[in-house]
Amino acid sequence: MAKAISLALQGGGAHGAFTWGVLDRLLQEDSITISGISGTSAGAMNAVVLASGLAKGGPEAARAALEQFWRDVSRDGRMSPLQRTAFDRLFGSWSLAQNPAYLAFEVASRFLSPYDLNPLNINPLRDILTAHVDFEAIRASDVKVFISATNVRTGRARIFGHEEMTAEAVMASACLPQLFQAVEIDGVPYWDGGYMGNPPLFPLYEKVEAEDLLLVQINPILREETPRTAAEIQNRINEITFNASLLAQLRMIQRGTELIEQGLLSRWTLKDHRLRRMRLHRIGGEDELAKMDVSSKMNPEWAFLKHLHDIGRQSAETFLAAHFDDIGTRSTLDLKLELED
Repeated sequence: MAKAISLALQGGGAHGAFTWGVLDRLLQEDSITISGISGTSAGAMNAVVLASGLAKGGPEAARAALEQFWRDVSRDGRMSPLQRTAFDRLFGSWSLAQNPAYLAFEVASRFLSPYDLNPLNINPLRDILTAHVDFEAIRASDVKVFISATNVRTGRARIFGHEEMTAEAVMASACLPQLFQAVEIDGVPYWDGGYMGNPPLFPLYEKVEAEDLLLVQINPILREETPRTAAEIQNRINEITFNASLLAQLRMIQRGTELIEQGLLSRWTLKDHRLRRMRLHRIGGEDELAKMDVSSKMNPEWAFLKHLHDIGRQSAETFLAAHFDDIGTRSTLDLKLELED
């Protein structure tokens, strides 16, 4: 019998290709079925491409759709001025930090907004997304999809549910305010969902029957070294900000599980919220991705995306070898270790 899981996919720009690799391997596992998917930013794009492929042709169609999506991201990125320097290529660095265009943008973004720099609001990802995703098929599918965006006016997370899935919702989830104008949906402006839910866990906890949730994490929670350069400091601030909502959700899930196991709460309590035990698992690329600087998140080079894909595939392979039998049996993510000071 196939084991049902939900997937929670973090965002992180080009580093989302790591998640593509993880999904590529999971989709080859006949004994696993995907019941729900949540995602933010690049994780939201992976989520809808995956769900669309599953709806239209099953796991192999989903694998093909994900590969073609990332190939097209790379193809469109060839025209970008953000490319590695000859020095970086020579020494095998994936960083864009020495690229003059990247440095100029970093300075300009301190003084000019996307409304100044990109008044026509051009975003090639929208065309790539609509070319690869059948949103009607997603809405008709049994696989439930949830993506998050941040309401600019209220500062709260907005979860777009299965029946609301559109290209604009995904673009809102991936709208970094330094790069793009806010995406308006029904007159409400939205920014990147990472600020308030990277990724959202509670829709999977409350609305999907699968009792195993697999988090695909690409933003490191822990860094041993103190950041010292301006870029390192800003990157660490972003990591802390984008992981804060994830940690808060994990704490709530942990506390709910503890109360249920202690017999203090039943499965169906706390007003309309559904409390239950949930087995948590994680595939993370933090060991490898933490070595890459923040500029690499904007690197669309195919060799880099394929490198991240291969790391993701291997991480999924390692997870399955160690923990496949645990799916449906017990959690493999130790929240007490994860959340300790």
